[in-house]
Amino acid sequence: MSVDFCGVKFKNPVIIASLETTNSPDLMRQCFDAGASGAIIKTLTDIEDMARLTQNSKYCVMNSKGDIIRGKPARDFVFYSRSGYSSTYYKDWIPDLKETQAYAAERGAHVIGSAGAKDINGWKDICRTIEDCGLPMVELNFGCPHPAMMPGVHGGSMIGQEPEVAYEVTRQVCESVDIPVIVKLTPDQSKPLAIAKAVREAGAAGVTAINRHTGFVVDIDTGQPRIGGPAGIGGTWVKPLSLRWVHRIHEELGMPISGSNGIFDHRDVIEFIMAGATIVQVGSILMVKGIKWLPKIIEGVEAFMDEKGYASVDEMVGLASRRSVKDYSEQFSRNRVHAVVNPDTCKNPTCNICIQVCFYEALSQNPEGSIDVHTDNCIGCELCLDVCPFDSIEMKETAPAQFDQGFFNIPEGIFEHDKFGTRRNNMDTIRANSPKFNKEPAE
Repeated sequence: MSVDFCGVKFKNPVIIASLETTNSPDLMRQCFDAGASGAIIKTLTDIEDMARLTQNSKYCVMNSKGDIIRGKPARDFVFYSRSGYSSTYYKDWIPDLKETQAYAAERGAHVIGSAGAKDINGWKDICRTIEDCGLPMVELNFGCPHPAMMPGVHGGSMIGQEPEVAYEVTRQVCESVDIPVIVKLTPDQSKPLAIAKAVREAGAAGVTAINRHTGFVVDIDTGQPRIGGPAGIGGTWVKPLSLRWVHRIHEELGMPISGSNGIFDHRDVIEFIMAGATIVQVGSILMVKGIKWLPKIIEGVEAFMDEKGYASVDEMVGLASRRSVKDYSEQFSRNRVHAVVNPDTCKNPTCNICIQVCFYEALSQNPEGSIDVHTDNCIGCELCLDVCPFDSIEMKETAPAQFDQGFFNIPEGIFEHDKFGTRRNNMDTIRANSPKFNKEPAE
């Protein structure tokens, strides 16, 4: 379970993200007791308004319909919240940082610093303070969405949107400290890859991908915005967006990555690792389930590795990214497949969902109440495979001889014609051919 991230050894890949759970030494100790290999302190700051914002925090946990969750959160929860940086002045953290780091070290874990300042001297002084307290690493918070909403504050995601500014802040911090510096990226812009490249050139040892988006949520029953207006938004729904940047940074820049934003359980941690992250930050799920959920995540990762035969986390890092197409032209060159329906397990005519979603007219229902596959039209898109509730469809590779028999293949340099009819996947045809609706087979 142990990994090396930017020269620091972690006993497992699960660390606690910088949020309310790390705004208290006692809470961090609870996380270490629960098995966390690291905890990133809630961002230390000299910006008074960002500390005040934390004291005015608002949280909202919603389901996929946008309704408030009362009780146990579902996997697809949405965490909508507004919070600032640490509510304790960074200098006042010094004795607690030393004591908490010592507590963590006794358990084979680490306290990781986090910095967010109002000017470059503040960035450097906070990071030097973190290093002087014995912390092995510091994260620069270029990803927080909230400073942009604070009058007169220029930090967080505002820095993370400008490669030149991000480079300069990172460069000066890296020259001021000897511990590894990682940079937390923001998705609130179009160029996270450019920011990652810039901070790497400035001396950053790695990046965190990626912080929360800025959102706006409406309560349609009252016509009011949730929690008063724009806020940070995360939760498991955002995981594919986060993984996009983990994958691209891993493949295109090869930087060490701390994954973040979208974790519910151990399966999500594994996804981040297979996309290219070495360690994974757990945050909002602890806000809605409590620290007791943490051991379940860690134990789940270990059980998964045992079940699948992975001898180390390193074997999984970037596994899926390496197997991914680099661009769509690679997808074009892959061997074609076609659908095959198992008539023994297929529930047609009671079920016909595969026909309804096949917009290539490759599936139809015959009068005997079973599914026909029209291989001349089946492009192998796999949608029918995904929607079949009875696992009755599989995709088989199309052999060269089958192309000669009329199986679908892409003609080079020729646009398709006659793709406008719906002879098979319209409800009139399905009903006409269905014993479910007709006592006698259709003629």
